[in-house]
Amino acid sequence: MENQRLLVYLSLALVLFMIWQAWQQDYGSASRPETVATDSRASGDDAVVDDTPIPGDVPSAPGAEPEQTPAARNDAQTIRVVTDVFDAAISTIGGDVLQVKLPTYPVSIEQPDVPFTLLDDTARVYIAQTGLVYDGDDTDGDAADMAPSHHARFSAERDLFELRDGEDELRVPLRWTGPDGVTVTKTFVFRRGNFLIDIEQTVENAGTKPWVGRQYRQIRHGGVIEDSGSKFIHTFTGAAYFDGKYEKESFDDIADEPLRKEIDGGWVAMLQHYFVSAFVAAQGDKSLVYTKAVRGRLGQEYLIGLTSVAQTVESGQSAAFSTSLFVGPKLQHQLEVISPGLELVTDYGIFTVISKPLFWLLENIHGFVGNWGWAIILLTILIKLVFYKLSEASYRSMARMRAVQPKLVALKERYGSDKQRMNQALMELYKKEKINPLGGCLPILVQIPVFIALYWTLLESVELRQAPFMLWIHDLSTKDPYYVLPLLMGVTMFAQQKLNPAPLDPVQAKVMMALPFVFTVFFAFFPSGLVLYWFVNNLLSILQQWVITRRIVKEAR
Repeated sequence: MENQRLLVYLSLALVLFMIWQAWQQDYGSASRPETVATDSRASGDDAVVDDTPIPGDVPSAPGAEPEQTPAARNDAQTIRVVTDVFDAAISTIGGDVLQVKLPTYPVSIEQPDVPFTLLDDTARVYIAQTGLVYDGDDTDGDAADMAPSHHARFSAERDLFELRDGEDELRVPLRWTGPDGVTVTKTFVFRRGNFLIDIEQTVENAGTKPWVGRQYRQIRHGGVIEDSGSKFIHTFTGAAYFDGKYEKESFDDIADEPLRKEIDGGWVAMLQHYFVSAFVAAQGDKSLVYTKAVRGRLGQEYLIGLTSVAQTVESGQSAAFSTSLFVGPKLQHQLEVISPGLELVTDYGIFTVISKPLFWLLENIHGFVGNWGWAIILLTILIKLVFYKLSEASYRSMARMRAVQPKLVALKERYGSDKQRMNQALMELYKKEKINPLGGCLPILVQIPVFIALYWTLLESVELRQAPFMLWIHDLSTKDPYYVLPLLMGVTMFAQQKLNPAPLDPVQAKVMMALPFVFTVFFAFFPSGLVLYWFVNNLLSILQQWVITRRIVKEAR
């Protein structure tokens, strides 16, 4: 039994170590762009290469790849858009969404007036682009001039749009005029309290011949420097899409093998911890998902996008291409309403089957108590109740082991180094005393997947970001600033060890006694919400084990 129990503890220690390394990767040092930023969007014609979808990407959409002649960026007009949830910047070059700040999500508790910046084009590249590609007959001119890509120059009526009190919707129109009487109006629609931006590109054909084209929308990311630490467990930063199944594309995947895949409806996204940007296609629309790596002004950049099928706009007619752009926190209830599968960007990994019910329970408990810390405590009690009978049987086994400890010591003295005779005698003793030698391991084995699932729940759920508990705990998603909870957890773990029968092997006994100190170090860097769960769980386990041990002792008298 000693070997098995030690193995279980060491397995948990290994899991904790891997999680700690991953936590260090995500929080220990900030990710930096690949190169130092220079002049934002001022690099001219050679800023990018091969970054516009080609007509051949969509089946049955004829045409050749247009030559791209990007307009100079240094004199582009930047439009500021301010709503209750956005402080955004849109460029008149292509209508690119260059920056999105989230005023309702401060960068930290210590800086409540500094909004978190999601999209950005200053010190890094993370922007959303939309455009049209001409697929018609270009014998009379350059196809690149027949439709506004994200290199085209638009005009705007003003450079500041604000959602005023009493207004629920804000429309930001940009206008492009092409040859042969074709005009395109790209309109961004912002709504109060909503992180979803509707984008409509209306093509008006006042020319003499039909206009044929399609829309594309893509998210552009400068990538991150890979940490040299562990890659076993970490929060995912990269691209994702949905085609009936949630799929992820790392930056390395995009660089190694560009993706081309037809889907119905669906979405494409760039993910990072707590936040996401995603282009959402209308349900039933046929699109092609594509990824590619391109050279940008700051080095390597990664794109994921959607292209639509072509539309024909006859002379004197108009047509509209529509899409939606979500830029904001991974609020699961909002995301699942926007598009099927979009809530999966809150990525619990292989533990989703446990993490989602845990979050559901946490959220419902929070609805009653109004505090995420107390919700975690009550969830811990519920989990303890669910596994009460299993734990009771295990603690009874350990209590019986403790009661026969003198007999175990006597057997060790009798047989000494004869391991075979010793094991036979142990099995006979276990059988006589009705002891399950594996029983004491079960509570730990059961808690390991729940522990890891709750780790991901606390780590991935933006609802818990900057959630206060009480006293000095102001953010349950970060470590305890004074390490009080980890120390208390270590004390409770040490107390549990004292209630358990000590291993006969002195080396194993020393290792077991050292584990509470090792775990305390691990937990010192974990989210305080997770430490709170483990601390409360230990307290309940100690109480349950103490009561059961007293009963067994009384029965033995």
